[in-house]
Amino acid sequence: MTQAVHIIGGGLAGSEAAWQVAQAGVPVVIHEMRPKVATFAHRGGNFAEMVCSNSFRSDDDERNAVGLLHWEMRAAGGLIMEMAAAHRLPAGGALAVDREAFSAAVTARLLAHPLISTCCEEVTELPSSGSWIIATGPLTSGALAESIRAATGAEALAFFDAIAPIVYADTVDMSVAWMQSRYDKGETAEEQTAYMNCPMDRAQYEAFIDALLAAEKTEFHEGETASYFDGCLPIEVMAERGRETLRFGPMKPVGLTNAHAPGVKPYAVVQLRRDNKLGTLYNIVGFQTKMKYGAQTTVFKMIPGLQDARFARLGGIHRNTFLNSPTLLDNRMRLKSRPNLRFAGQITGVEGYVESAAMGLLAGRMAAAELLGRDLPPPPPETAMGALIHHITGGAEAKTFQPMNVNFGLFPPNDAKGGRRGRKDRYKAYTDRAKEAFLGWLG
Repeated sequence: MTQAVHIIGGGLAGSEAAWQVAQAGVPVVIHEMRPKVATFAHRGGNFAEMVCSNSFRSDDDERNAVGLLHWEMRAAGGLIMEMAAAHRLPAGGALAVDREAFSAAVTARLLAHPLISTCCEEVTELPSSGSWIIATGPLTSGALAESIRAATGAEALAFFDAIAPIVYADTVDMSVAWMQSRYDKGETAEEQTAYMNCPMDRAQYEAFIDALLAAEKTEFHEGETASYFDGCLPIEVMAERGRETLRFGPMKPVGLTNAHAPGVKPYAVVQLRRDNKLGTLYNIVGFQTKMKYGAQTTVFKMIPGLQDARFARLGGIHRNTFLNSPTLLDNRMRLKSRPNLRFAGQITGVEGYVESAAMGLLAGRMAAAELLGRDLPPPPPETAMGALIHHITGGAEAKTFQPMNVNFGLFPPNDAKGGRRGRKDRYKAYTDRAKEAFLGWLG
């Protein structure tokens, strides 16, 4: 085998795609412009850098669609899930990782593979020949984005993504905050106490909302318009939708008991999740923001327990572009007008770390199969990966296409017999069916 698969982008999708191609015995070249060309959100030049959260969300593969996607990626020999398990942090029922150690480990594994080579140069135009996977993610460089627009004959859709701030753990006042996972989730004591919790009474919550609404926000450039992805809304946008929105969202007080005052129910709770293995950094869960830096420091220090907090990173916001994939891509993730080009990751219109990596896994396997003289169909729509790829390449309505997380609403209905089932039983039926179908596809 002398022909190689070329991958543009060394994020989660590009890294997983490269691994799958190489494991199939096909040479692969990763083209990653970092650190030579920086982006707004990335910190360094390692592959698979997690820029927003450090969580891959629920790891429950029996009753959660994201957890099922974890299971499928593990079954397919996915590098991202393997390294996530190796650098896992306590997070209740979620799969959270030490993001720097995780990224470094993914990078080391890729660089050590004999069939993987790298090129640290920016690709500014879509190649006209060869087998390529474009996995440039939400921060596709301007020149390449223009080339994609020229090739597709359509304007890329866009929305804005926001990043949550990170706090130094030793600056949190633990005489106010306490450690507990919501509903004490987790199998070990460490998992059951994985989150820092900062309580608010009603007066504190109302003052916080007032300050949030009044804070100075980032202004977009003239003519720069886009919508927000509902799963990653800035907290001030949520507050604008109603004063109680945050209290029923990331600041919900349910499933928690204040260790310092067990008899007093908090009106709202701000949670912080460990961001590194040492436990020195914690990110504020669900607190993506577009406030200016000075305003962030002022407003976030109003949170009880964070009055003396120091921030390792403040929040931010960036433009996120994606294709109208139902119109432009076939079900092998190829650009219909130029089938030597495949797309993978967030640029295809999936949302979330896990979903992006899963689309990289599929693109890598499909590209490798093609060079080996085989045609690999997508997984069955009853599987999590199959449901996602079906949605983005034809199942979604092109006119209203928006980024989507994996969820059971994308799966074909499961007509369970034996009467009406509870939600847990219905979701278990979906995951049982999916696992059987996915193993059949792998075989």
